[in-house]
Amino acid sequence: MRLYTIAVVGVDRPGTLAALAGVLVEQGCNIEDSEMAVLRGHSAMMLVVAGPDDLAAESLEKAVASELDHRVMVQPIDPVAPDEADGTESWSVSVHGANRPGILYEVTRILARSGLNITGVKTRVHGPEPRPELSIELEVSIPATVSGADVAAELEGLVTRLNVACSMHPTVLPTG
Repeated sequence: MRLYTIAVVGVDRPGTLAALAGVLVEQGCNIEDSEMAVLRGHSAMMLVVAGPDDLAAESLEKAVASELDHRVMVQPIDPVAPDEADGTESWSVSVHGANRPGILYEVTRILARSGLNITGVKTRVHGPEPRPELSIELEVSIPATVSGADVAAELEGLVTRLNVACSMHPTVLPTG
């Protein structure tokens, strides 16, 4: 089996995922990983699918695009996923405050400079004008060589400078 990433973006409507899943089954593919969100009436899907060895990325993209009125991109990927570094920890970062340009940049710049990998992100602007609020939720992977507490302390410096609430803590994974 070959692995592909598929990105699908377009106006949200009922049945889009069912149509996509149907095309994938017809092409002999199996969905292995996926994320989907609806943002302001547009759906965005990212999938990793396994398909037959003789299935070309271009053929798969054409089949999906012909069924959906969405933008579609298909890329083959290496079937051997990079291993997560030994000793990495999952942490969560939350930021809340008045919306303005640059907040996400300032937070992610600190995380990148500290060597953290962002594994998930969700941002939302909510509330009425003229003072909408911004919420940012990030999942990060911290290498064993980095102190999460030190990075959290550096993020605390944004509280005064950007007038936001910011917290960072280890992610509690469900047991059993």
